[in-house]
Amino acid sequence: MTTLVITGSTKGIGKGLAAEFARLGHRVVISGRSQQDVDATLVELGYPASQVVGLACDSVDKRQVEALWEFACEHFGTVDIWINNAGLARTVWPILDTPDAEIQQMVHTNIIGTMNGCRVAASGMKRAASQGLVLQPQKIFNMLGGGSDGEYFPGMGIYGTTKRALDYFTNALSKELKGDAILVGKVRPGMIITEGVIREAKVDKDNFERRRRFANVLCDHVETVTPYLAQQILAETKTGRKIRWLTPMKMTLRMLSGYVRSTPDKFTRYGL
Repeated sequence: MTTLVITGSTKGIGKGLAAEFARLGHRVVISGRSQQDVDATLVELGYPASQVVGLACDSVDKRQVEALWEFACEHFGTVDIWINNAGLARTVWPILDTPDAEIQQMVHTNIIGTMNGCRVAASGMKRAASQGLVLQPQKIFNMLGGGSDGEYFPGMGIYGTTKRALDYFTNALSKELKGDAILVGKVRPGMIITEGVIREAKVDKDNFERRRRFANVLCDHVETVTPYLAQQILAETKTGRKIRWLTPMKMTLRMLSGYVRSTPDKFTRYGL
């Protein structure tokens, strides 16, 4: 049985991963900025405290991240896999029009928050190893996204920059921790329909309607993707690698298929 901590797991892909790991019988610690949201998610997931627990944590505050690590260890003894999923996307503005406050939040949450999670988790894992508490491979995964490979998407200049930075950071960390037997990996989940995506679509409905057909071809629901990601995270054995759901080949095949047959609308269930 593996113990996992997933930041930003009261909604979206993080919540989906928590549900999938719990379904597979593993122990999971969820977190979000609000304890109310954490408690509501625990009720929704429906697992006993012997398997799934949660604590409010703002990953931008390193002390709160340290408290999350200690919380996990108090409940389950140690942490085998730490997933830095907490992130923020604002994709409706070009770079010059993005409000200052939104830039600050994206940079702090996506970059500083992930760095905090990595530093706390790696330090804790090294301590556990020195105390002989490690029974299985220790892993840290960072959630990437659009722009992390250097590609450009309209409206994602700031967000994509933060994810590009995380790609470099993860590569560097994987090299620095290689001698400590801590695997550091990347997860690129693809184009997932999350609460954030729905929010952005409703804010800029005209732009969404222009991209609706394209989005229906390439986007997936959370429950479609999480079983694959969870399986790959558990199975990964080599540091520095990227787990990717929507590969270039898969994107090409979907686009070609979209030209010859209609694609069911995936957004109607969200009121769009």
